[in-house]
This record gives sequence, structure tokens and C-alpha cells, in this order.
Amino acid sequence: MKKLLEKLDFRVVIANGLFANSLMMVTTKSTEDTGLLDSLAPKFKQDTGIELKWVSTGTGKALKMGENCDVDVLLVHAPEAEKKFVEAGFGKDRKEVMYNDFVIVGSKKDPAKVEGKTTQEAFKRIKEKQANFISRGDKSGTHQKELEMWKNVSDVTPEKDKWYIQSGQGMIITLNMAAEQEGYTLTDRGTWIKYESQKGDSNTMKIVVENDNSLFNQYSVIPVNKAKCPNVKSELAQSFSDWLIKPETQKFIGDFNFQEFVSDHLM
Repeated sequence: MKKLLEKLDFRVVIANGLFANSLMMVTTKSTEDTGLLDSLAPKFKQDTGIELKWVSTGTGKALKMGENCDVDVLLVHAPEAEKKFVEAGFGKDRKEVMYNDFVIVGSKKDPAKVEGKTTQEAFKRIKEKQANFISRGDKSGTHQKELEMWKNVSDVTPEKDKWYIQSGQGMIITLNMAAEQEGYTLTDRGTWIKYESQKGDSNTMKIVVENDNSLFNQYSVIPVNKAKCPNVKSELAQSFSDWLIKPETQKFIGDFNFQEFVSDHLM
């Protein structure tokens, strides 16, 4: 509970300026799941004196929070939606700051026999075999990437097909559903590493498709535009944005060991 309260900012205005040097960010559930922010936030405060607080949700909801002036800055991973957000005037100075990749994971039984195929071949085969596929279905960056993949194999997303199941939940829950259904799903690699470490020998899932250029996963930082949101802490948001692209921060991100983090945080 204490950790949760540290990350939530209820926008209480305190006369003595207790929270004047804190920055409110919305980011994606996949970023939260990797544990990267738990390491980045203390370093940011040490370097700048600014306290970073955040909430995590799907990218679609994150962008809506930016439109509603609920946050100061966004760290998200849906490039096309981000560009529309900036073009509409809600954000400014979008910077690409880091990346990882998506992977397709499925039951170790691999019922549709997609292991080793390209992303397009795998999605096509899953559809043809009507193998269970668990979608985030939440307008997150991962969901938007998945919809992009379906468009490459069909004019219609299989939303009405019984084998296509929408979780409406975050990545870990979606992975658990895929395991229960002996199906497939698309996930970012960082969350997969966490999931795999948590499950250990009881894990019934495996990566079936990876290292495909189409699975590239770009993350960007976007300060909310003060012209749209007069109360936004634009200077602090810009400081965070500039700090993320500094060579020493980029090295810190590049050196971050997801596997080591999840091992250290297992119960």
C-alpha cells in the first residue's frame, strides 16, 4: 500500500508547496511490469531533485489522461497514436527514448505449429487453424501493435470469432489467460521475462516467434502541452524529457537487466 501511495498523485493543492517539485507521469503497464521505473525514478531525483510519480495504464487511456490534463508527461509506445496526440496540440516535443521488442508466445504444445515462422505467417496460421488467441483488447500499445499484425493478414480483425478472446486486462493477466486456454498472445519481451521468472518450472508457455523486424517496440516521452493544460508542470516535464535522452541515462537504460530485476523481486 505504501508503494502504491507513493506513485499516486491526487492533485491536492498544498499552500506550502510540498509537492511543487514532483512530476506526474502516466506510462504503460508493460513499462511498469519491467521494473525499469523503480530504478530510473531514484536516479532522476538524485540528478535533478525532481520526484517522479506515476500511474500505469494502457496507452489509449494514457493519451486520454494527457488530453484531460491529468498528468504532466507521458511515456508510451504507440507511435501512430502518439503522433496524432501531438498533432492535435495535446503534447509537444515527442522524443523516442528507448525500445525493446514484442514476441509471440504460446502453449508449449504449439497447437497451430507457428514456432519459427515470420510474424505474418504466424498470425495467418493462427487464424486458419482457429487456435485460441488472447488479445489485450484494451487499446494499449501492445493491443494496437497486435491489430496492426492482423491487418497484414486480413481486412477484418477476428473480434467476433470464438477463438479470439479479449481480456481487457494488462499483460500479465493476458499471459495467464493464454496459458489457461493453451493459446497464443503478443507481449513485450520485458513483461515476458517477468512472467517466465515468476512461473519457473510451472510455465506452460514459450516464445514461438521473435526477432522479426515487425515486432520492434518503440517508446517515446511526450510532455503535455501547457497551451492546452495551463496547470501542467511543463518545465519539470521538459527536464525529464531532456534527462531521458542524456548519454548517461541512455546507457543506464541500455544496461538495465530485466532478468536480474525480476529475480530480485520474486516472493
